[in-house]
Formats: sequence, structure tokens, C-alpha cells
Amino acid sequence: MPRVRMNLRIGVVQLSPKIGQVQANLTRARELCKKIEPKSLDLLCFPEMAFTGYVFENAAAISPYLELPKTGATSLFCAELAKKLGCYVVAGYPEKLNDDELDEIKRVTTESRCTEAGTEIKQVGANSAVLCAPDGSWVGGYRKTHLYKTDLTWAKPGDGFVTFELPSPLRTLSLGICMDLNPQTPDWTSAEGPYELADYCITKKTNVLLLLNAWLDSKEETEEKNDWQTLNYWAARTTPLWTDKASIRSKFSQNDDPGEGHETIVVVCNRVGDENGKGIQFAGSSAIFSLSEGSGHPKLLDALNRTEESVRVWNIQPRN
Repeated sequence: MPRVRMNLRIGVVQLSPKIGQVQANLTRARELCKKIEPKSLDLLCFPEMAFTGYVFENAAAISPYLELPKTGATSLFCAELAKKLGCYVVAGYPEKLNDDELDEIKRVTTESRCTEAGTEIKQVGANSAVLCAPDGSWVGGYRKTHLYKTDLTWAKPGDGFVTFELPSPLRTLSLGICMDLNPQTPDWTSAEGPYELADYCITKKTNVLLLLNAWLDSKEETEEKNDWQTLNYWAARTTPLWTDKASIRSKFSQNDDPGEGHETIVVVCNRVGDENGKGIQFAGSSAIFSLSEGSGHPKLLDALNRTEESVRVWNIQPRN
């Protein structure tokens, strides 16, 4: 019997958090979400480090804002909102390392690591995400695997990407954070990759790939409402999910159809704004893509603009 298609309802909150103003940012998030009707969504997404802000200079600066999983401000907010709306809720936050992790870091570190400029680097937390269920319970967490230079001043990397098996219509959901999409070698090419996260999604037969971002504006074509260079880059870094290369299809796919194969819905929840007045502008342009293996082209279904702080809800019908 063929599977009955179900609409997939995903919301993204494109937020402009002010650095260190956690309660004010939470209040703003509640205000943006107050018009969402209960039971109207399957998943609601907030960006990377959604309520603390992102650009902390070092471990000392971010330490007061580190949160424990499950009991921290972000986890409690997600649980509260998930229960209120009856949907899954996910958000990024800076996670405080537990005592055993801190002791292990202290044991293996004989002296402080330093940047080229001599700035002390100390691992005190992890750039993480929390996922809560419609009843408000904790589903799981994830730690960013590939760190950006800003993360390197304070964060411990995660130990690999993560996938959650959820009820239909979400089904197999893989989660990444921002830099996880980037190649981890300076010698990558558009033709050959590597495409670490996309290849991982193929092995997991991911139905929904969710990226929580604090992605910087490209500063290209600034007269355009969307940051097209950034949108094109996100699509390029997921090439194996829509490529028409027979070699990749034969390596990963169980679909014998030479046309479009497995579909992955890719949702990017990015932030906007300039959180600390230093000209560090974020790209916004939160987007939803339909990527079908073997199609030869990515399909952008919708995107927010690069400056708006708002909620966008997408109601789509996945193809498979």
C-alpha cells in the first residue's frame, strides 16, 4: 500500500538577538510567536545561539551565559513553547561543559593554547542545540561539530552529526549548526567536495535536514532583498543531495530510477542584525529547499529577506 502523503508544516523564527540580553531576546521571541496557533506546526526552529547572541570575544566573555542542557533558559523556553504549540521546537544555545569534561580538558592541557595573536583559548562550553517534543519533553541535543573561528575561543567541538527518528511527517531529521555545512579542507572543489554533511544525510536517508545558523552576510548585491550569494552557497554545499552524477547515485542510492530519487527538505534558520554595533552583519535569508537526488538542480521553495525579523511558516507536501 503506498504511503499516504502528509503535509509538512515548518516554521522558522528569523531573530535579531542582542548579545548578552537573554531575557530581552526571549521576550522578543515570545512576541514574534504569539500569533502561531496551537497544533498548526510540526516543527518550529530558532537560530544558532538564538537568545545569547553569538559574537563573544573569548571564554571569559561567554562564561556567564553558558547554559546547562534541560534546565537552562533555552531548554526551558523550548519545552514551554513546544507544549503550548503542540509541536517540536529546536534552538541553538551555548552549553556549559559538565565537571567531568572540564576536568578532562584540564588534565590533557599542560598549558593554555593560544591564537597567533596571543589570545588565550579555553574550552568552557559547546555550541549546541536542543530539541523538545510536542509534550515539552527533551528529545535530544547536538553539539556543533565543525567550529568557526569565533567558536574556537571557547567551545569544544561535538563528536559528529546527529539524526533523530521522529513521527511522520518529519520522520528522519538530521541537524547541523552553521559551519557544519562548510568543507573541512582548504582544497575542496565544487565538483569533488568533500561534502561531509550532505554525504552523511545520504547515508541516513534524511527526510529533513535542519541547519541552525548565525551566517554572515556576503555583502554582495546589497540592493537585493535576499542574500543570493549566501543562498547559492548553501545550495552548492548540499550538491550530493540533488546531483545528477551517476557515480554518487550508484554509491549511495537504492533507487533505480534514473530520474529524481530521494527528496531531502533542507531548512536553514538563520539570524539577522548586527548584534554588537561592530559592523558584523548577519545574512538572514532563512530558506527552505527541496533537493531531489538525481534532479541535477536545487529547488528553492521560499526565503526570507536579509533584514526582516519575523516568523515564516511553510506548509509543503514532501514527494516521498
